[in-house]
Amino acid sequence: MTDFDPFTDMVDSPMYVVTAEAAGERAGCLVGFGSQCSIRPARFVVWLSRVNHTYRVAEHAERLTVHLLHRDQGRLARLFGGETGDRTDKFTDVPWHPGPGGSVILDEAPTWFVGRVESRIDGGDHVGFLLAPEAAETLGGAPAPPMSLSDARGITPGHPVN
Repeated sequence: MTDFDPFTDMVDSPMYVVTAEAAGERAGCLVGFGSQCSIRPARFVVWLSRVNHTYRVAEHAERLTVHLLHRDQGRLARLFGGETGDRTDKFTDVPWHPGPGGSVILDEAPTWFVGRVESRIDGGDHVGFLLAPEAAETLGGAPAPPMSLSDARGITPGHPVN
């Protein structure tokens, strides 16, 4: 087996909170694996861990919302990364509103998009959700630096580690 860590240790990806809704159940988690993967048509893929509560809701969701976190949003990162929806309703103390198709949009995240799930891709212990963007918003103000993987390293995952 190849030691992939020296390569991945050099990557400092942006962090996202991905939210899902299906059959009246809401879920959300902190995600470090996601990227634009096509320009025309616009597509984005986000990878969810199979052991994550959000994955189980997203399996049945028609849309996901991808929120880009800013560096100063550690509270949101700790909530959505350090707690599991199996035990905690993460939406109790977090203001949110419904978006297109019943998607869940966090009011505290000024940069987000809602994507229709085009397909799901087996990636091993994670599943990729290929999203076709339907709505996006970036609220005004000076651009803030995004939260990165290195900013979130101290968050212990709320779900079991693969």
